[in-house]
Amino acid sequence: MANEYLIPASVDLECVKYCVVYDNNTRSLGIILKNEDDDNSDSSGKELVLGAAVECGRAIAHLTRNPILILKGGYECFSAMYHFFRTQKIIWMPQELDEFQPYPVEILPGRLYLGNFRQACDPKIQKDLKIKAHVNVSMETGPLRLLQCETLPSSLSFSQFFFLSIMRSFVDDADKLLHIWIEDSLEASIFPFLRHLCHFIDIHLELGSVILVFSTLGISRSCAAILAYLMHQNQQTLKRSWAYVKKCKDNMRPNRALVAQLSEWETIVLGDFVTDISDPLY
Repeated sequence: MANEYLIPASVDLECVKYCVVYDNNTRSLGIILKNEDDDNSDSSGKELVLGAAVECGRAIAHLTRNPILILKGGYECFSAMYHFFRTQKIIWMPQELDEFQPYPVEILPGRLYLGNFRQACDPKIQKDLKIKAHVNVSMETGPLRLLQCETLPSSLSFSQFFFLSIMRSFVDDADKLLHIWIEDSLEASIFPFLRHLCHFIDIHLELGSVILVFSTLGISRSCAAILAYLMHQNQQTLKRSWAYVKKCKDNMRPNRALVAQLSEWETIVLGDFVTDISDPLY
């Protein structure tokens, strides 16, 4: 219907935390000029209009307590960058949504990702994101121990076999895997490894590799590693790096011991303590 947006009755937007609206190609949230006459090249004869996604977003904003998000670049840009997410499905059943496996969080578009151990072992994720290097910030080794065997067990699933193949290449070329052995505890010490961590990521970014930084759950230790790298890369404060990662991953929770070590890292990067880690934000 003209000038109306119909919301399916089954969609309870009041309970939806993330509502993303997109059209073919939205580049800006601003007002655009639309020609009334295609032959008129100046600003006269043009009317101010909203992009389709923005207009739709405004129309449904009053139906949810959370902000409406607009997908920058629309379907055109998103499908070009993430073609493996394209689907013909319109309606997803609750069971399908429950079984959906999320991908790692994108920190540097197409270059640096933050994830968990399960994602690091998922062959489809490795292939889709073209991951070539890994930073493992945990005590877990998973299938790595099987590499000591001369033959692989016949009971291995395709996923395990694929992961073993990846790890075998890491054994042959250890430069593709950096394993920082620290426990998920207040006694864990990540500070001594931060220079090497940043150098490893710098080198692989220069080589054009895609990197996945991960820990067991992808919430504490790997987040601390990502924060340290962003501080180093951008010569910026812990507070600014924290705000950036928080937008990417809102459930990140480096423990207080790791935060204290990141504060110490800030003095190495910037020459002084800048961020007040006593703030409840941290």
